[in-house]
Amino acid sequence: MTRLRVLLLGPDCDPERVSIPFVTYCHAAALAQLHDVTLVARSTVEDALRRAKAPFRSIEVVRMPWLERLYAWSLRRIFRYNYTSQALTAFGYPFHLAFEWCAWRQLWRRVLAGEFDVALRIVPTTAVLPSPFAFFLRNGPIPFVIGPINGGLPYVQGFSQANNEKQWVSSLRNLYRFLPFARSTYRSSAAIIVASSQTYAEFRAYHDKLFFVPENGVSPGQCSQNGSAPRQDSKLQLIFVGYLIPCKACDLALRAAAPLLRSELAHFTVVGDGPERSRLEQLVRSLGIEKAVSFCGWVSRAEVLTRLQSADVLVFPSVRDFGGGVIFEALATGVVPVVADFGGPGDVVHPEVGYKVPLTNESEFVSQMEKILTELSGNRELLSRLRRQAISYAWERLTWDAKAQTTTRVLNWAVRRGPKPDLPPPKMLYSN
Repeated sequence: MTRLRVLLLGPDCDPERVSIPFVTYCHAAALAQLHDVTLVARSTVEDALRRAKAPFRSIEVVRMPWLERLYAWSLRRIFRYNYTSQALTAFGYPFHLAFEWCAWRQLWRRVLAGEFDVALRIVPTTAVLPSPFAFFLRNGPIPFVIGPINGGLPYVQGFSQANNEKQWVSSLRNLYRFLPFARSTYRSSAAIIVASSQTYAEFRAYHDKLFFVPENGVSPGQCSQNGSAPRQDSKLQLIFVGYLIPCKACDLALRAAAPLLRSELAHFTVVGDGPERSRLEQLVRSLGIEKAVSFCGWVSRAEVLTRLQSADVLVFPSVRDFGGGVIFEALATGVVPVVADFGGPGDVVHPEVGYKVPLTNESEFVSQMEKILTELSGNRELLSRLRRQAISYAWERLTWDAKAQTTTRVLNWAVRRGPKPDLPPPKMLYSN
């Protein structure tokens, strides 16, 4: 495989944070194992990037001191570090434009001099923040690739968890199409990589240059070596991992597991914290299952993986989840996921490794999930088989190395060094 000279735009790429900054750093670092990657990032993440010592060809730092101070102040004082706020995404729009404008001014001579083969923007992953770089390169010497982009999930009907999470700015989401650079970004891109079936459908007008690559990934070291080994405890070990907010719907998981928990056939561990915790603790008491449920609060990343390795089933009924990083980690450690058939989890899980429950209404959803958990509790052979297949699936498809290899196929096609890859969303591959 020929190494490409990749100019990679990753403004918030950060190995020491969580969520999108960490996800994009892992993707960038994996690409740097295969190609000569010049990473372009903000000055706020420079120290963390240099400490990580990933094999980037170089790290180009874009400095915008007064804008960065303004954004940091707003994040702290106005948004209270609420990264789930859609208003924060909208507020960040001019800052992202400024970053790419400054990056272009800093690098355009090197681009025109032929120092790079392709430009790739991997942060931010939301589709509502377009890229001026795509416009600048529309007739330039190298192709521009964007993604994996995500977002645009609707709020499902029939679930109070979704209604409680909906924000006032949600109804304005589609106005992004009229913002500067919105249309030119995707019209000028040589390839568009998306991370969900929903986003794939949103950009179907560009089907001739549209590819699916999942948003998240796992390191090979996270993939279990003995995931099929039987657990010592005869009880079914259930686990939920995530921020305790309405849309994660941990209450649905507890209600579905309640019959097994009351019968002392299972134990449920809740890893995470958030504004819903007190309500969930009250629900546990009202269901009479407090002796079978453990609330752990926030724990270190290492402890999350340790607790996953001790579990049998990840119960994750989130009614609005774009990436579902914990699903990847569960599969890698041999934990069988039971998820809502929607968003990122619905794209990643398939019948050979776990279960997807349709989002019909709350009562029917809980009933279906309860049946699945009961079946797994009484059929350890089925549980063991699913676990083995989950680990194999993670090894083959879900590692950062595998993701970088798949992205490389898209990049090679964009620079005309390889055939067009066939990368539809997984739901199209596994649909009956």
